[in-house]
Amino acid sequence: MTTRAGFVALIGEPNAGKSTLTNRMVGAKVSIVTHKVQTTRARIRGVALEGDSQLVFVDTPGLFRPRRRLDRAMVAAAWGGAADADIVVLMVEAHRGLTEGTQAIIDALHERTTPNQIVALAINKIDRVKSEALLALTAKLNEAYPFKETFMISAEKGHGVDHLRTWLAQELPEGPWLYPEDQIADLPMRMIAAEMTREKLTLRLHQELPYQLTVETENWEERKDGSAKVDQIIYVARDGHKGIVLGNKGETIKAVSQAARQELTEFLGRKVHLFLQVKVRPGWLEEAERYGEMGLDFKDGNA
Repeated sequence: MTTRAGFVALIGEPNAGKSTLTNRMVGAKVSIVTHKVQTTRARIRGVALEGDSQLVFVDTPGLFRPRRRLDRAMVAAAWGGAADADIVVLMVEAHRGLTEGTQAIIDALHERTTPNQIVALAINKIDRVKSEALLALTAKLNEAYPFKETFMISAEKGHGVDHLRTWLAQELPEGPWLYPEDQIADLPMRMIAAEMTREKLTLRLHQELPYQLTVETENWEERKDGSAKVDQIIYVARDGHKGIVLGNKGETIKAVSQAARQELTEFLGRKVHLFLQVKVRPGWLEEAERYGEMGLDFKDGNA
């Protein structure tokens, strides 16, 4: 039996559907998905099997014009993920078309990809536009870059995803599998748990605050009855933010804790006792340790 294995990097602007596609390909929720942009901070790898091929998805942060240290570290992580990949898939939102941001990514692809890398195009959210518009967009994008293959998909609804996965599996290099058969992500469980809680916070809170907070799993205790006790800290940048996260009479933090615990319990298939604490750390956006917890390189944030 000839096995194949390799890395597939999904790149694109924020909200292009990269996390949704990763989760759809892997068949489990390994990447944080919200309606807010820039929610994926670290390069989360989801592992999917297709026949004799093992596809390792590098779900990168959305590529955008960085303003802060955190932004710069996220963009560096995205391009780092693409540089290490065997196949790069550029995701473009059908209804947004060839935006300035996508054009900037295409320009960078010309410079950053190597001759032995395969670059494909996935036009996502195809249910939002008419077929004539899709054909015109496909022609325009393929004029801008010589993509090896173009796919029309809806990551959310699953349209075209199987076809894309089959093609990716055939294009990967021959070689032994990189991960055990039953592994779906190479992130430590502590980090996946922190991401789940952060997603729930992002969904509950609005405006800038979600980007000013981070979640860390401080302690993970396996209990004799098979359950797990998980202690997490939510770091916020200001005193005022702490009140917002806690909510009136602690309602917000209670709802977040419940939702995160439920999802973690389903994900692990066993009982989870989740305890959340909120701490104010004014300078956390400038702390190397916090970046390490998120899987980002602090040095990449330097201007």
